[in-house]
Amino acid sequence: MKKTIHKANTRGIADFGWLHSKHTFSFSSYYNPNRMQFGALRVLNDDIVAPGMGFGTHGHENMEIVSIPLKGELSHKDSMGTAEVIHSGEVQIMSAGTGIRHSEFNHSESEPVNFLQIWILPKEIGIKPRYEQKEFSIADRQNKIKTVVSPNKNSNSVWINQDSYFSLVNLEKGKSLDYKNHLAGNGVYLFLIDGLITLDGEDFHKRDGVGISEVDSFKMEAVENSEILFIEVPMIN
Repeated sequence: MKKTIHKANTRGIADFGWLHSKHTFSFSSYYNPNRMQFGALRVLNDDIVAPGMGFGTHGHENMEIVSIPLKGELSHKDSMGTAEVIHSGEVQIMSAGTGIRHSEFNHSESEPVNFLQIWILPKEIGIKPRYEQKEFSIADRQNKIKTVVSPNKNSNSVWINQDSYFSLVNLEKGKSLDYKNHLAGNGVYLFLIDGLITLDGEDFHKRDGVGISEVDSFKMEAVENSEILFIEVPMIN
């Protein structure tokens, strides 16, 4: 097992007053040549946006952009005419493809919103832009892994233009489970949303991340009630 460990307190920080963001990988003004990506995973930002504030209209192309609200709600608008509110418990994806413009704002005027913003390098470039969001029940991931993003268009997950799989689990204290790769040769970036787990003899705490490669499965145990995000990606450079 090869591990690339990113402790929570080593992430890059951006604080603009209305936005407080922590960057696992190089992003915007945070640059670390040793933290450019993990395979096809290019960006993993932990964003907190003040009430009524947000990201004004801006553009992307040829990137798969996933947003996962952890607390609060996001208002989304884009150049395809989409206007949606994304709630905690839902997963949003945009395939930017040939180009898309969008805005993301905190839907609340009184409470902050905390969400994960994740960028995945696409499998195919120049595809038609698309948008999708789905709700996923916590009960469906209690002590079992629930896939929420996949390249399988006919599944119950949201579709991504890459051989990548996102999964969530809420693991109770004292419980253990195995993660098994969907595709041989993929790597898995484990991001601990909350809690405390042990993996390969090491402890990982809230907001720690670890990239795991060169194995097709691994085991973890919850020392405390924990919420875990798995991002499985091709190990491209």
